[in-house]
Amino acid sequence: MIRLSREFYERNTILVARDLLGKILVHRDGEKLYRGKIVETEAYINTKDEGAHFNKGLTNRTKVINEPGGHIYIYNIYGMYQLFNIVTEKEGVHGAVLLRALEPLGGIQYMYENRYKKLMTTTNSKELANLTNGPAKLVRAMNLSIENHYGADLVTDSRIWVEEGSIIPKEDIMRSKRINIEYAVNGRDYLLRFFIKDNRNVTNLSSSQRLRLNERGRNGF
Repeated sequence: MIRLSREFYERNTILVARDLLGKILVHRDGEKLYRGKIVETEAYINTKDEGAHFNKGLTNRTKVINEPGGHIYIYNIYGMYQLFNIVTEKEGVHGAVLLRALEPLGGIQYMYENRYKKLMTTTNSKELANLTNGPAKLVRAMNLSIENHYGADLVTDSRIWVEEGSIIPKEDIMRSKRINIEYAVNGRDYLLRFFIKDNRNVTNLSSSQRLRLNERGRNGF
């Protein structure tokens, strides 16, 4: 296991979002070990980015983004879902990467129980495909939470980290507009969503969402 260093996270947010593809998120929860390959991310680049949850500046909810890259930033949306972000850039330079989807690699039976509140006694392909193909889904499946993980340091924490994984060829890294931020006049058209081409664990979009994104599978940087 090679844990990602502080230097990896203390870089330009867009580069970190792209380079996280193929890396492995690991969560040690007591005797349970969860592992998932990162297959989809979104970059949120500064306080002028109206799509960013922290665009209004530092508050009790957003204060962790002032920390050096590598810290965990989790927040609630719609009063019922939690989203997992990784702080980027140097201390005091605000940026974060949202993890949108994972490819389950280990602890899949525990992920299943967390998501569906039942034992994985049979193999349901649809349920398995939907385990971690969305930002709130992966948080629930990996048993992550604001209460236990907000502000944790992926570089030093013994419970949770990101480690090296497979190298994704440049031609297999796609980019598009970010999802569900149509309200953000300054930011909604940025091509800051990165995902692995043809990976079945990428967010399952509706036809209307695909139309709004104007998905073209761009891979130029």
